[in-house]
Amino acid sequence: MVVEHPGGPDVLHERELPRPEPRDGWTLVRVMAFGLNRSELFTRRGLSPTVRFPRVLGIECVGVVESSSDPDLLAGTTVAAAMGGMGRQFDGSYAQYALLPTAQLMPVTSRLPWHVLAAVPESFLTAYGSLEALEPRPGHRLLIRAATSSVGMAALALAAERGVEVTATTRDPGKAPKLLRHGADHVLVDRGGGLGEGVRAIWPDGADRVLDLVGGVTVLDSLRLLAPGGRVCNSGIVSDDWIIPRFEPLEDIPSGATLTTFSSSSVNSGDWARRALQEHLHAIDEGGRRVLVDRVFPLAEVAAAHHHMEANRAVGKVVAVVQHS
Repeated sequence: MVVEHPGGPDVLHERELPRPEPRDGWTLVRVMAFGLNRSELFTRRGLSPTVRFPRVLGIECVGVVESSSDPDLLAGTTVAAAMGGMGRQFDGSYAQYALLPTAQLMPVTSRLPWHVLAAVPESFLTAYGSLEALEPRPGHRLLIRAATSSVGMAALALAAERGVEVTATTRDPGKAPKLLRHGADHVLVDRGGGLGEGVRAIWPDGADRVLDLVGGVTVLDSLRLLAPGGRVCNSGIVSDDWIIPRFEPLEDIPSGATLTTFSSSSVNSGDWARRALQEHLHAIDEGGRRVLVDRVFPLAEVAAAHHHMEANRAVGKVVAVVQHS
């Protein structure tokens, strides 16, 4: 599915392209399924300044090794991949085959079907990395903004194991029951204009930790919600706003508080992601954790999947599966 030029979902078109040829340092992967991400909507609109078109989008995938110059990466090995320039600097996962840097492939073992496995890599690793940055301790009060996003739902599942009390936010009151079923202790409906009154009604002293997945427009409000010595981690931009408007650090960051970030591009730095991903998949296989797949589309209907995401209908991960003849 190729984007020839920026635009709405309908600029995604099915094209027959030559199968990529593996070369030193790169491995040909037969893509079986992939999760979709809001950053791909951003890129499709032409708002990622480094991306040149035409481009095959897709920043993550799961599949099997088709061929590789790496003798340790045998054909048929199940792998996951995320970020590292996928779908931006080079063609990504919206295809039957993807030529990917060998160094960023993560061999995995799992009993999960492809459409469930595809919901895990980017969302779980971002949630895991964000919680590591926040360092919540048992008894802490954690606010997750945009909790119905795929990263938010993954963070809910992980936070439930850390003994923290969680308040989740959503703009849609109809999504509140699902958040409560998946680990939230409280749900706040975000109607814009700040969450101060709602958060203080639950926690008079404020939140110890805030995972802000909305982005620039809410970060300052998140800082105002903190208890003394609290911490905010901004790990998403579901608002599509990268910039914090009128940000004055000395005024806007409370004394003793911390503002940090976690970028999912970090998943290709070191071996932590491979270890964490395999441990997470083992926990899912054993029934200790859940993966929330919102909806599954075939590759040819990726444009419809983009429409679905842009309408904010999803709770959890939107996934596409790839058919091979």
